[in-house]
Amino acid sequence: MNKKVLITGVAGFIGSNLADRLLKEGYEVIGLDNLAYGIKEQIPEGVKFHKKDIRSSDIYPIFEGVDTVFHMAAKNSIIDCQKDPIETSDINVTGTVKVFAAAAGAKVRKVIYAESSAIYEGSKTLPTPAEDEQPQSFYASSKMATKYFGQAFERFYGLKTTALRYFNVYGPRQDYRRTIPPVFSAFIIKLLRGEQPIIYGDGSKRRDFIHVDDINDFHLLAMKDDRTNGGVYNLGTGTNVSILEIYQAVAKLIGSNIQPDFRPNQQGEAQENLADISKAKALGWQPKTSLEQGLQGSIDYIKKHVITEVT
Repeated sequence: MNKKVLITGVAGFIGSNLADRLLKEGYEVIGLDNLAYGIKEQIPEGVKFHKKDIRSSDIYPIFEGVDTVFHMAAKNSIIDCQKDPIETSDINVTGTVKVFAAAAGAKVRKVIYAESSAIYEGSKTLPTPAEDEQPQSFYASSKMATKYFGQAFERFYGLKTTALRYFNVYGPRQDYRRTIPPVFSAFIIKLLRGEQPIIYGDGSKRRDFIHVDDINDFHLLAMKDDRTNGGVYNLGTGTNVSILEIYQAVAKLIGSNIQPDFRPNQQGEAQENLADISKAKALGWQPKTSLEQGLQGSIDYIKKHVITEVT
């Protein structure tokens, strides 16, 4: 296999962690990011970085000679997407089509791209299989559109694609700057600063949380295993925990007795999500990181790299 891999959104949470993993595995890594959401300092040393917008026509030459593209770049805050459906479509749909077109034109072997578990927003089936697609929000709708374009590029251009539907991914470099930060980062940062974390609702919402290292295990599998061509895979753990339980676990590990500030529910949030990961497991993949291990790793990372920035 040609060892040249391109990652869009390389300065983001999942993209930067994936770049780290690929470099350690001996791959040549090219990165694209316009730094609208990503952080340049997160890009690992050794990545051949291009500050480019995926919507730009001058990305095409960067795809030449690439074996596999991991397309992670997106506008991915559901709240921000609800406020601006036009930009959401422009980045997530038009941008993705341009990535597919650049890959097809450069004869890239395969594109592995991020969809989202948000596609199951309207589903009542738990655990949720990939077939139960019920997008509700503008963000989820934009991700659903990319699926159809991916299938069309496979049908008419022979471009191999694999779609990944991440559930609640956590780990080092998780974006705490978002309008409403992910709960892990939000809880850890607030408690380390001696401040009261916010919980939207009563804390009973349940989420399927998966560590980014386990996600990267599947990334490498998808890149190497032709059985994933044309497939759609849920990536979670197949178990879920409540937001309040996460808070309690974080507080225990930090040694804090600060109580959370309960606020009204955010509009459009599902009460529960849970991934049906049977298709991914059938390929030999299995999540390995326990919640306690992952939480402690996140706390250690934030203590070392983040807390000095926000105090």
